[in-house]
Amino acid sequence: MSCPDERKQPNILITGTPGVGKTEMATCIAEKLNLHHINVGNVIRENKCHLEYDETLDTHVLDEEKLLDILEIDVDTEHLNGGIVADYHACELFPERWFDLILVLRADTEILYDRLTARAYSEKKRDENMQCEIMNVILDEAKESYDPVIVQELSNNTIEEMDENV
Repeated sequence: MSCPDERKQPNILITGTPGVGKTEMATCIAEKLNLHHINVGNVIRENKCHLEYDETLDTHVLDEEKLLDILEIDVDTEHLNGGIVADYHACELFPERWFDLILVLRADTEILYDRLTARAYSEKKRDENMQCEIMNVILDEAKESYDPVIVQELSNNTIEEMDENV
């Protein structure tokens, strides 16, 4: 089992509303610090970690147990000494012991709106994600799920801000 006191490198979770730049930042951090990048969304798709499709929400319903079983092999076996940077739009489902730092990315609503529109999100899905950003849903979940000391909020509106954050 991977425990923070035993790791030689940190495990980092980058989270935030869809469209804030999680994967881009995780990729940059992984390359710069020579860490293993886990794109949780890709893991879900590749391993079919969903139970069904919810047409109302325009999304798949996550099979959390299956996902965590798969990720546990990576976190608690293959990378027991740490060195992981993972990105996903939710954070509360991961065990607290897995991560040493939680980065919650934020974006101004005008910028986020444009990014979600460019992804061809339906109006309903875009509006729900915009509400999550406005209401600090991901940040609040991170602070409730992890020691607030390890939760950092970062603005990620531009390439320059991302470079500064990395």
